[in-house]
Amino acid sequence: MSTQQTVRGEERRVGTRSRSEVERARHALEVRSAAPDRQTQVSRGALTGYLWALGRAEAAPVTGAAVAGTPDLRTLTAEVDAAAVQLEDQTQRTVPRDYTRGVHDALAWICGHRDDRP
Repeated sequence: MSTQQTVRGEERRVGTRSRSEVERARHALEVRSAAPDRQTQVSRGALTGYLWALGRAEAAPVTGAAVAGTPDLRTLTAEVDAAAVQLEDQTQRTVPRDYTRGVHDALAWICGHRDDRP
């Protein structure tokens, strides 16, 4: 079953989180970083990660892979891994490190690899 399917009586999932939990995390981060002087590369990366995971972006934030709709857990995890590679290997980096860190942290939280959300 993909992460976007609904099991009888359960809310749709995005990775290991409920869709509403991811929506709340996205909204909270959007509010915290609403003013231009409060936006950082980390928050921009995390917001991009949230939006992609929710199926609102045409391409994955790190690899640029095209995914129609909400990506499944395997696809989300692959993007976390790609972000980790870019964070570890400076020659692999195509965007600012802090932006990649934000994407990584948001997607890692969505995938259940960490408890603290960005």
